[in-house]
Amino acid sequence: MRIVRVRVFEAASCGGLLDGLDIELIRPRTVGENAHFLPICLLGKNGTGKSQFLQIIAEIFQAAWHEHRPEEEADAANPELLFEIIYEMDLLGEGVRRVKLSRTREPLGRIGKMLMEIKRDDGYRPLADNQQSEFGQHLPPLVVAYTSGDNETLSVPFYVSRSGYAASVAAAAMKDANAIVPDNRLVLLDYSTHLEVLIANLMIGPDDLRSDLVRHAGLASLHSFRLVIQLNHPDAPKIRGKNLNRKGVQLTDELEQYINRLCSAATCWDYDPRQEVYTLDYLVDAESRRGFRAFWADTVELYRSLHKLAMLNDLMIPKKARERLRRNIKIRKFASKLPEPQDETKVFKIEEVRFQKTRHSGTPSDVDYVSLSDGEHQQAQLFGIVAMLRDRNTLFLLDEPESHFNPLWRAKLITRLMELPVQGLGEQEFVLTTHAPFVPSDMRREQVRIFAKEDEKLSARRPEIETFGATYDSILSHCFDIDPPISQLAQEKINSLKTTASAEEIEQEMPRIGSSVEKALLADRLFELKNQK
Repeated sequence: MRIVRVRVFEAASCGGLLDGLDIELIRPRTVGENAHFLPICLLGKNGTGKSQFLQIIAEIFQAAWHEHRPEEEADAANPELLFEIIYEMDLLGEGVRRVKLSRTREPLGRIGKMLMEIKRDDGYRPLADNQQSEFGQHLPPLVVAYTSGDNETLSVPFYVSRSGYAASVAAAAMKDANAIVPDNRLVLLDYSTHLEVLIANLMIGPDDLRSDLVRHAGLASLHSFRLVIQLNHPDAPKIRGKNLNRKGVQLTDELEQYINRLCSAATCWDYDPRQEVYTLDYLVDAESRRGFRAFWADTVELYRSLHKLAMLNDLMIPKKARERLRRNIKIRKFASKLPEPQDETKVFKIEEVRFQKTRHSGTPSDVDYVSLSDGEHQQAQLFGIVAMLRDRNTLFLLDEPESHFNPLWRAKLITRLMELPVQGLGEQEFVLTTHAPFVPSDMRREQVRIFAKEDEKLSARRPEIETFGATYDSILSHCFDIDPPISQLAQEKINSLKTTASAEEIEQEMPRIGSSVEKALLADRLFELKNQK
């Protein structure tokens, strides 16, 4: 998949910030040595609309899936969004096909229906009524968002998607437990879901991938973990209907089956019938991995199973909080987010995750996952989702994916992605945001867009310089107007010395100033003052 152009007529959100935005994202498929993997990188200062732009893209495809298959996306976060998006789909056996998806306002002012057009030899032609079954074939099968922080803006359409799925599961549990609720098309990965991704990859992923996901932290392998599932405790809602006045969590047959599988694959497990609490322990070795592979075909299926059980935690969130979030979304107010239930009240949780770490002496030791740094968590999760979600034409929206990385890891981000032992990166679309110069230095200028805001209007342009291989100083200067590339306090100190200090004062301060062009200019000023004597 490749996004070619996005036009926002009316965003119906963000205070009108994105209204009128027209951004082309086309990248020649012959660009550079890495033409098979051409992510888009969005640069810009805080408040220039980068995260909102990712949100708009997610809302576009959520609305399309909701209109085409409401059983898979039960609701749309932004039903008033008016837009036009052009993108290319790499269809298996049919080659690359260009698609235009749009929704505009009708002559009488009403919001029109979603229109999909396919480019033919004579221009764009809308899908005919008898071709509507092809609608879904021309949409990304998954829209995957990653955010490293509490970014309510990007998260909103994904909260709506999750809420719609949870409501469908609850309805099925009450009316028809045999019903299979279809998976939704929007997937949000954040800090609350990272263990689900990690367990899925490290239990049944290929050997080389399992090693690659944890080697950055000096870890050898997953050692052990625990799952706790509690279905009947004081904070669970009272259910009336299928089991009259029963207090507890009602499950569909699908979720019951997942619990049975997890019990069968456990090294040992315990069940408290009074509280309906399952405690499942897993000692990870070749046999336990073989057991998991007997019940789950691939990492995605295992992740989906764990994630569906984790979504039952929403039942522990007070009804008023859920209603407040729905109201805020409806009026486009995103100052608040859905609260996370306390650990003690969760229906499903992953605990005591431990890894095997080899010391320099060669003696193995165990380390608890919570003792790792945020950057180590982030790297395992980021690479884990890219390795796990391999569907052709998947769309990844990554908001500052390297925010917790140290500078060395930031400089290696694109290389590490390309070196993952997986196939098909070129068949997927990646749009990411960053505030750092490290990522664009690994991308051609055709892949970079600089977001700017002037008079409350956004613009997005290609860099005038070639970013691939450019120094960080050049990118900071051109893309962020940081010139010289040193901190403000140090710059003010050097300027003060150049304009008011004597030769003796400058000479005294020189050893306390780090190497830079500005220090060289200060040395010139010192030389000039000495020659005046």
